[in-house]
Amino acid sequence: MKILLLTLFFPIITFAQGRPKPIQKLVVVSSYNQYLASVKTNPNNELVEITKSIPDIKLDIRYATNDNFMQQVMYNQARAFARKPVVESLKRIQRDLNKKGYGLKIFDGYRPYAITVAFYKKASDKNFVANPNKGSKHNRGCAVDLTLINLKTGEEIAMPTSYDSFAAAAAANYENVSPELKRNRNFLITAMQKHGFKVLSNEWWHFDFNGWQNYNLMDIPFEKL
Repeated sequence: MKILLLTLFFPIITFAQGRPKPIQKLVVVSSYNQYLASVKTNPNNELVEITKSIPDIKLDIRYATNDNFMQQVMYNQARAFARKPVVESLKRIQRDLNKKGYGLKIFDGYRPYAITVAFYKKASDKNFVANPNKGSKHNRGCAVDLTLINLKTGEEIAMPTSYDSFAAAAAANYENVSPELKRNRNFLITAMQKHGFKVLSNEWWHFDFNGWQNYNLMDIPFEKL
């Protein structure tokens, strides 16, 4: 009887597995009113300006300058945003770091989807930019690019590479670096992981917030936020 059931059921399984999976349409919220409605439904959807919630955090928004891999201004305003729970976690991290004489410097937070499209078109190494067919965690307001600073001097703590480097040493587990650089990098990663972030494997500065799947891709410009 068991053999008969398997014999009858197997073709159904085979047929189902052979079926091509339907292509899911990418959903990108570009309507400001739609964004406001989502915030009204769930306050966690709010894109919070990081410096308004954490006044002592430092910004170095490279995409508002020519000092980036695109070598052109991509943002009209040097501002950084993230979803409400993301900012709340950053606030806890900043508090922990301050007790040890360190602080955070933000390079980038929420990134409008149109910017991700532009990055992908120009980037020489596609491994270091998000594929627009999937979108970026930055587009969801759930990723931050950052580093550590010394509170007394305001200077960045030495890391294996500069921000947005395409070098192999930019990887979060790259071994062929000095003990000091490895210690600094791992200190940052540990501090972020403690409060719900995961480092991107090939970028020591990029951290994704756990639960990013709960947020839509966005294409709302900074000027409207």
